[in-house]
Amino acid sequence: MLEGRSLEGSDSTIVGTNRYDEIASSAITIVTAGIPRKPGMSRLDLLQQNARIITSVIQGVVQNAPDTIILMVSNPVDVMTYLAYKRSGFEPHRVVGQAGVLDSSRFRGFIATELGISTEDVQAMVLGGHGDSMVPLPRYASVSGIPLRELLPPSTIERCVERTRKAGGEIISLMKTSSAYYSPASAIVQMTEAILKDKKRIVPASAYLTGEYGLQDIYVGVPVVLGARGVEKIIELNLDDVELQALTRSAAIYRTAINKLGLMN
Repeated sequence: MLEGRSLEGSDSTIVGTNRYDEIASSAITIVTAGIPRKPGMSRLDLLQQNARIITSVIQGVVQNAPDTIILMVSNPVDVMTYLAYKRSGFEPHRVVGQAGVLDSSRFRGFIATELGISTEDVQAMVLGGHGDSMVPLPRYASVSGIPLRELLPPSTIERCVERTRKAGGEIISLMKTSSAYYSPASAIVQMTEAILKDKKRIVPASAYLTGEYGLQDIYVGVPVVLGARGVEKIIELNLDDVELQALTRSAAIYRTAINKLGLMN
């Protein structure tokens, strides 16, 4: 990245390091450390190994950048975000997980492909945990303001929903030895820009819930306002019974994983 700056027309300062003291005074810290998935693995299969790694990383972050905002990317991201929150002692608005931005981008891309249109005209949102239990919301999807259900038949919409849920595994089956990184990186850029520029973007992200959607003391993907303080507001959508039940089921899966790590109060 440093050596490609002149080709990109960038004058950003980039430092490669293995030392935590180099992150002193960082406004935002993006954590991607961990073991990647391999073909046939779910994100939850990474639980124990990545929990040990993240515990060590968060210790280094807290000691050297106590005022930072933590953006978690490591899988299973909803559990690792909860772990980072617990181990850091930070206020929950300063610890956020990247999940829904990526999943929603995938959903939007698949819709655009089916319609043969620009992705820029598609709006869509995915809630829930970043895994097979994620909750794409076709009812809230639109194309330039036109409800998606007026443009695509239910069978095609369901195909987009299922491909979104399985998109990470699709990449792994092609890559074989590594997981997705281009699209997650783009999602991280959007979230980081929203925080550093205080843009107040409304995006789906893994945020700490204190009763919203009937969920308590857990991180799961919901719409948030993302700005300089991190998660500045959680937005409660008017979900129907099916959507709310799907979100509740998704959260329950990650609550079980959190319990396996002994993190719950």
